[in-house]
Amino acid sequence: MAPRRPAELYRAPFPLYTVRLHPRRPIAITAGGGGAAKTGIRNGVHFLQLEQIGGQLSASLLHSHDTETRATMTMALADDIIAAGQDASCHILRFSMQAPEAKSGSVGQNAGNGEKGPRKRKGAVPSGQGDIQSQTSEVTVESLHSVRTDFSPDALQKAVRFNADCSLLVTGGADGFLRLWEFPSMKKTLEFKAHDGEIEDIALGPDNKVVTAGRDFQCCVWQQDQLVTGLRWNENLPGIPDKAYRYQACRFGAVEDSVGALRLYTVQVPHKRERRPPPCYLTKWDGKSFLPLLTRPCGSEVISCLSVSDSGTFLGLGTVTGSVAIHIAFSLQRLYYVKEAHGIVVTDVAFVPESQRGRELLAGNEAALLSVAVDSRCKLHLLPSRRSLPIWLLLLLCAGLIVAAILLLQLTFPGFL
Repeated sequence: MAPRRPAELYRAPFPLYTVRLHPRRPIAITAGGGGAAKTGIRNGVHFLQLEQIGGQLSASLLHSHDTETRATMTMALADDIIAAGQDASCHILRFSMQAPEAKSGSVGQNAGNGEKGPRKRKGAVPSGQGDIQSQTSEVTVESLHSVRTDFSPDALQKAVRFNADCSLLVTGGADGFLRLWEFPSMKKTLEFKAHDGEIEDIALGPDNKVVTAGRDFQCCVWQQDQLVTGLRWNENLPGIPDKAYRYQACRFGAVEDSVGALRLYTVQVPHKRERRPPPCYLTKWDGKSFLPLLTRPCGSEVISCLSVSDSGTFLGLGTVTGSVAIHIAFSLQRLYYVKEAHGIVVTDVAFVPESQRGRELLAGNEAALLSVAVDSRCKLHLLPSRRSLPIWLLLLLCAGLIVAAILLLQLTFPGFL
């Protein structure tokens, strides 16, 4: 049975380019804007409160942080610190949440900077919401640093990542340079040319190894500025030329039931568009040896973004035609797909965290994926829990089958026992 159309969780007043979910708080942070063009479209970072209302996951605007003439295109989150890629720079923001003063029935209070109050998702707010609204947290945002991260003629930071202990920030952009920054001082520790062309994506793995995906058909593993290896996803697919595909995205993910183990996942998309589009591919790699473990096609729609769930069980994909899919990481098979969930390119996807607060938001579903797009919408994709029989019931069924087989043999061949 095809999945239901995804719910519209939130609609922003500007195009959305990135979304992140806080690992400990029921907060989604999404950002975008119209850039410096004088079109009247604003730029901002929106903080959304996630909660279960009437058995449905809903979002309400807590705070709108104005980013002036800069649209946030990429974003990394480390607890309450945001690294926002805006034009050629990385802006470091810190947000804090405070419980508001107890005021009964206070309607229209702001958690933002001049906004007219939180905007609720249409149809998601039950009666009596005024009392709930007065209890929502207030968000304040302060700017800590701003550093330039790209120096090309058409400068744009395209990727940003924190390492596991948040002591290092890595950026990449249109000039092909990888830049490593000590955090939180934002002192540049390393800078080198990683690709002949734009860096599309970055992933940080064990021992601070950095994986970069570039538009020059290369996906490289770096230790500091030393090339460890270059990935070859098609080495066991001789029918595919080296420059027929380029790497679009890369992400590390945990391995179920294997503490500390990692897998690397990459997306390969056709370099040239054809009348009859060839498929895109997903590849799973060993996180230590960086040898390919499995490659599968994932449809002919060009993939635009990739996300991995906290447990490493699921992969989320968005496409340039607005579709959204969820694959199981073990086999790379597709479990969920909605064609043209958005009206235009999906710019980012992110799973609801699998923390205690995140499981409360899931409300019995196995996974939840948020997607954002240039159509200004944030949509919710739910993966219902897969039905499985308990072990005791399977053992009981097996015992019943054995007894039934013995009785059948006794009836067919009297004196069998």
